[in-house]
Amino acid sequence: MAAVARADLEIGPVADEAGESDDADDREALDAYSVAVSTAAERLIPSVASLRVSRQVGGWTAAGSGSAVAIEPVGHLVTSAHVVAGADEGTATFVDGAELPFRVVGRDALSDLAVVRTTGGTPRPAPLGDAARLRVGQLVVAIGNPLGFAGSVTAGVVSALGRSLAARDGRASRLVENVIQTDAALNPGNSGGALADSRGRVVGINTAVAGIGLGLAVPIDGSTRKVLEALIVDGRVRRAFLGIVGGPRPLGEALAERLGRRRGLEVVQVTNPSPAATAGLRVGDVLVELDGAPIEGVADLQRRLIGDAVGRRVDVRVERGGELHSMSISPVELRV
Repeated sequence: MAAVARADLEIGPVADEAGESDDADDREALDAYSVAVSTAAERLIPSVASLRVSRQVGGWTAAGSGSAVAIEPVGHLVTSAHVVAGADEGTATFVDGAELPFRVVGRDALSDLAVVRTTGGTPRPAPLGDAARLRVGQLVVAIGNPLGFAGSVTAGVVSALGRSLAARDGRASRLVENVIQTDAALNPGNSGGALADSRGRVVGINTAVAGIGLGLAVPIDGSTRKVLEALIVDGRVRRAFLGIVGGPRPLGEALAERLGRRRGLEVVQVTNPSPAATAGLRVGDVLVELDGAPIEGVADLQRRLIGDAVGRRVDVRVERGGELHSMSISPVELRV
């Protein structure tokens, strides 16, 4: 066997084409990352509480825990609906040692959001951001109470946007749309905690641990802000019911050009009796507009069916057989 010649190698810093070491760049990148995470953490940790609740389950008292984020100095905190399911009160503990009793103001299982209100203190509210501005690969920071360790910080990136999360409340079910997927480490107890951008603005409420290295968060955006406002003011969210099941469908080229968008919501099922059936909607119709707003998918429709759409006539436009048709429909309140 021929001998293999071995060259002596000197291990040292890798140089770029200009002969300069990459070590300085690596240190700068690490410092920038560390600064972003620590800045977000310092800004939010005082606003994130550990929740303790107890509920009756089959004659037994079961203890539960989770996280919550202060959103108003008067004591309103937002958390996940499943964290406080079956409970009316509990205790919120902050990292400064303050233990404040709270009562549940309202919960909405169909968005997995709830609002509680503490008494006896003035929690520092967290700044809220807009999840609509997130980008895949963007740095995010998760703060919560995983496994009972309060004020824990993990960081990662936005792995994907536009995920859907199934939610149910009694007989009613819906998809929570535009859910954020992240690889920031999440564990039991993180639910209800903050998912923040690098500037410390809350862009999501951690709601589920889907698997190792994969977590989900309900976005903080225009729709969820309406949900939170309704929970604070009314203690519940009123949703309108049409009685249809649908999914996105591409529009024909001519209609897409005319409307300036490429998709609508195809009706694949009509409940009978229902407002949709009374109005004359049919399976195969493609809903393109409701109450003057464009409809391109399930999220658009759900966004329009919160609050004041209940009990009033709204105009709808559908594509049927290649032509646009207009009709009116009177949504009723969704009963769960």
